[in-house]
Amino acid sequence: MLFHDEITETLKMIEKDLLDIRTVTLGIDLRDCIHPDPQLMAKKIKDKVTSQAKRLVEVTAQVERELGIPIVNKRIATNPIADLGAAALSAGHKDFFPHLAETLDLAAREAGIDFIGGFGALMEKGASPADLALVESLPEALSSTERVCSAICLASTKAGINMDAVAKMGEIIHRTAELSDGLACAKLVVFANAPTDNPFMAGAFLGAGEPEKVINVGVSGPGVIRAVVESLPGESLSTIAEAIKRAAFKITRVGELVGREVSSRMDIPFGIVDLSLAPTPAEGDSVAQILEAMGLECCGTHGTTAALALLNDAVKKGGTMASSSVGGLSGAFIPVSEDAGMIRAAQAGVLTLDKLEAMTAVCSVGLDMIAVPGTTSPQTIAALIADEMAIGMVNNKTTAVRIIPAIGKGPGDIISFGGLLGDAPVMRVCEKSSDKFIARGGRIPAPIRALTN
Repeated sequence: MLFHDEITETLKMIEKDLLDIRTVTLGIDLRDCIHPDPQLMAKKIKDKVTSQAKRLVEVTAQVERELGIPIVNKRIATNPIADLGAAALSAGHKDFFPHLAETLDLAAREAGIDFIGGFGALMEKGASPADLALVESLPEALSSTERVCSAICLASTKAGINMDAVAKMGEIIHRTAELSDGLACAKLVVFANAPTDNPFMAGAFLGAGEPEKVINVGVSGPGVIRAVVESLPGESLSTIAEAIKRAAFKITRVGELVGREVSSRMDIPFGIVDLSLAPTPAEGDSVAQILEAMGLECCGTHGTTAALALLNDAVKKGGTMASSSVGGLSGAFIPVSEDAGMIRAAQAGVLTLDKLEAMTAVCSVGLDMIAVPGTTSPQTIAALIADEMAIGMVNNKTTAVRIIPAIGKGPGDIISFGGLLGDAPVMRVCEKSSDKFIARGGRIPAPIRALTN
């Protein structure tokens, strides 16, 4: 039950502190659409996605109107599409994946869905012919569509790091950037320990063990947390941690309320609320500004990793007390282009690629929305990915890389994406080569902790 003072406080969070529901994401199992005839399969997939997506848009609009809580995005996540393509490939239809990407994009556009995720593959231990065919299709598929998103899993604590797949993704990301001036790379993310119930794009997909249909919700409250920290000048860090926990509790309650309401009206199981702090380019809606409110002159200076660790832990503790259905990523995102404070820190030269990598050891995702010079080689991109996969594998946590080679641009230039994706300053990468390391291929074995029961 929500009490009167909680409702009043929530309204203040919405009006003054930019609280919103970042996404309501409907997971849909498409395995019943599998057929060796690619045209028939595409039709079945389009019909299923369109019918479900229209209901999602209608119901979320009703809930938003009745509760007065902004719901920014309505999205769909499917099974990893590579798992659906084996039958079509075995029947000789080699162009199946680009065609299916266009079908998914059309279905999402007709139904009013912002993004559709799942155009990906799970390759942490090896790759099937369908996995490889989907990966090869990504530059064309993502460059020719607007709403299709892809998540490729390359590593896990149990399996280790598939370095052959890491090397391949370095090439794919570079080719995707060349075809799209970098923009399509914003829809492509690679993971270690990918969560199967993540509602946020570009990483959302419906993993094994999930229901046939499920509603997952992603909240967003950097502005709320920033206001809380700013209201405590001179207080100890332990006091700040407690205040963040209480605020995260309230934010999570709002997310669960919306998720369960949508779930009930659509007669679809409620899955999880992902309580990640997802920033936007709007002033004040920034994770970097939360860290600076704790006493850092600029995000990226010494102490930033410790401040981020405090923030991430307090958000998780507060959220798990508010709901028994917390999942997804749940913590703090540090996407450079989508956070006004991060952008300023990177432009000032304080927030560097090396510092961001250190921060990913304690945050919820990884190197997110990072622009690098267009001359960065595929092998260097692969090496950046490998480092991030190692952090996730060894620490048994989710890490990811969403990197954008800015074709024709160098360090200090700006690449603009618009909307929630914002503007990214191009960051300097190390000029020393990693080519021979990446060329070795093979697998980096799982750490000894993988044997822990």
